[in-house]
Amino acid sequence: MANISSDVRNYFKLELLSTRSYGPLRQLFKNRYSQFNGGQIWNDTPTCGTTYLTNVIKKNKKISLTKVQNVSVSNGDSNEWDLTTITALLIYGDRPKTLNAAEVQQLDEENKLLEQLREIRNKLVHHASKSVATVEFNQLWTDLATILVALGDTDTELDKLKDDSIFEAPTQVINEDNVKEASRLNTLATQAHKDGKFFDAIALFTKATVLPGVLEHDRAIFYSNMSSSRLALYEKQQKGASSNFEINDREDQRYLALRDAKQARNLWLTWWKGHFRVGKVYAAINEHDKAVNSFERALALEPTKNEIQKELDDSRHIFGRQMRYEYLDPQYSPKTVSEHFNAIHETLGIDPENLQTLHSLVDQLGLDVADVLKGHKYEHGDIDIKQDYEQAAKYYAKAARHGSAAGMYYLARLTDLGLGVKKDHDMAHKLFEQAAEQSAEHPKFKDRPNVGVADAENALGLLYAEGVGVHKHAATAVYWYQRAVDHGNAEAANSLALMYQRGNGVEKNLDKAEQLFELSARRRDSNAMLNLAELLLDKNDFEMAQRWFNRACKSGNILAQTNRTNFEDICQTAEYLGKAMGL
Repeated sequence: MANISSDVRNYFKLELLSTRSYGPLRQLFKNRYSQFNGGQIWNDTPTCGTTYLTNVIKKNKKISLTKVQNVSVSNGDSNEWDLTTITALLIYGDRPKTLNAAEVQQLDEENKLLEQLREIRNKLVHHASKSVATVEFNQLWTDLATILVALGDTDTELDKLKDDSIFEAPTQVINEDNVKEASRLNTLATQAHKDGKFFDAIALFTKATVLPGVLEHDRAIFYSNMSSSRLALYEKQQKGASSNFEINDREDQRYLALRDAKQARNLWLTWWKGHFRVGKVYAAINEHDKAVNSFERALALEPTKNEIQKELDDSRHIFGRQMRYEYLDPQYSPKTVSEHFNAIHETLGIDPENLQTLHSLVDQLGLDVADVLKGHKYEHGDIDIKQDYEQAAKYYAKAARHGSAAGMYYLARLTDLGLGVKKDHDMAHKLFEQAAEQSAEHPKFKDRPNVGVADAENALGLLYAEGVGVHKHAATAVYWYQRAVDHGNAEAANSLALMYQRGNGVEKNLDKAEQLFELSARRRDSNAMLNLAELLLDKNDFEMAQRWFNRACKSGNILAQTNRTNFEDICQTAEYLGKAMGL
């Protein structure tokens, strides 16, 4: 920790302080369980957990847990529950109607503390740099300590956590023989892992973790290594099978890997690899929001580790795509060359019937557009061509070398995703910048856009908004989005609207957000249609909200189609209430 800034130290002191809440919250849950269930005892067994999951959680729509959290509850051991899980159970758990007024008041006061605790935790999670300046640190520390004292902790014990000595190895009574035996077992287990004997490795690591009189930091290393072996074992077992991100079984090696990784992190909070291991498991189960948080912590502790930055970039990239629902968005679905011809017709104004002839002509003349069109054929497959990302990348690269903005953009996109070429976010960033530097006007079709320029500008906006390969910087994201909007990009208009709606990188401006949503929607972005419908609903403009929602559905927006009945019910209810209140 010697080279870590004081602001990063502040962050981890607050993290350590927040972990003090786990014990009191678990006890609070057990007390309420007994209070709500006629004196029954929560005994931390799978029987208790499975019954609670079936009879309480699955019947309570307010409690929303991930698959992993559901498995942890069904396992029954409250010591394995994270803060999100236990606060959700406490805040949203149904209360029996037999409680008296004093009991209800006590529960309400406790829940206020839980809400405050969750708010502070959310603030810490959203510190991307995992650093907290002194003024903010002092305020958060005071707020958090006040909550912990109310939950039964003591000021004197909490104050000890402010000292930098917490980053040093704890003083322990050591058993030298067990230390040597643990080291031997770790060496054997590591070799077994290298030899692909993952069951043997896990068994050996397990023996090392349970030996008494071993340094906590050494045990953290054993748990971290065991987590890695469990992930490797899962991958070996699933070789050749289709990807399955869901965890439904407490014996799933990924669930056990996550448990071990968290144990490593908790034993040594300021060791980068503990957080890194947690991030790797979350990435493996497709929970990239949590993976990002763990990788950010690891990078704050070890800023020069390229492997952390690489994993962080990948998870930020995937999480960003998930948040944009790209997998549901029709504009990201594979397109045939004929569909691309129709898109070119909309952009350049050339009749699609003439494009096949034009395609043959430019192919013979060797113009850059021919290489881009061939790249499209290989990227998406066509009637006479089998999909081949590597060939697509070669044609895009050829076009890029001859100054084609479209070639640069499409090559950057494949490079960003690792399709046909090695995944490289830095190289993708450079290619996006090169494409964005080209003239916005097409060099051959005057008064027409140069395909690839606006798309590259939008891509750069996304990179800076999400911090993929670059430092997160909302103002820079706004700059690139605005350039893309000015050059006709629909997706950038939607993204920029969201920034105005949330006040991220710009001053919050709902009127500006509405204008940009409508601009994007009129440029046929179905996500903007849906966002505009929701904004208009909030403004009680029910007719226009319904109109834009219907357009989103008609444009193929799966999220809108899935929620159509719910949206119409909300619209009708809000309109009825508005009329009843004379609005």
